[in-house]
Amino acid sequence: MRLHDWDNFYVIVGSSAAALTGLQFVVIALGAEVASLRDPTAVEAFGTPTIVHFCCVLTIGALVSVPGQTPFTLGSLFTFLGIAGVIYTIRTAHRAKLQSGYEPVLEDWLWHVAFPFGTYAALLITGASAFLYPAGALYFVAGVALSLLFIGIHNAWDSAVYISTRGRD
Repeated sequence: MRLHDWDNFYVIVGSSAAALTGLQFVVIALGAEVASLRDPTAVEAFGTPTIVHFCCVLTIGALVSVPGQTPFTLGSLFTFLGIAGVIYTIRTAHRAKLQSGYEPVLEDWLWHVAFPFGTYAALLITGASAFLYPAGALYFVAGVALSLLFIGIHNAWDSAVYISTRGRD
């Protein structure tokens, strides 16, 4: 397994995720005066998962960059991240149903639940298969990292647009 071939990719993707995590904090802080953001259940349902997706991308980049990784260690860690992501996405769906600060539409269910669920499930399957196909698994993990990054970017943009177009109370 030639992890050093992936160094630049994971440095770029991980750094992007870290920077976007910080920007999402700024979006939430600037929108604190909007009534819907005062509803912590709405933030937990729509804001926090974006941070989790960015942090997962950052974690993937960090794990791949740790010296001495083996197919077993990476496969185990990716499988664990996939399981955690699937469980977290199910909790996100539950939170989205319970919150009352915003009425989700189909696009919200897709971007906040369906796409992340599928992406974390792919990470789980890829992690489990990394034991047998480590080189090929790295390509799928790269796709997972990019997918989570783009899901996070989409959701952060949606949050920023929603916050900026809402009137102050």
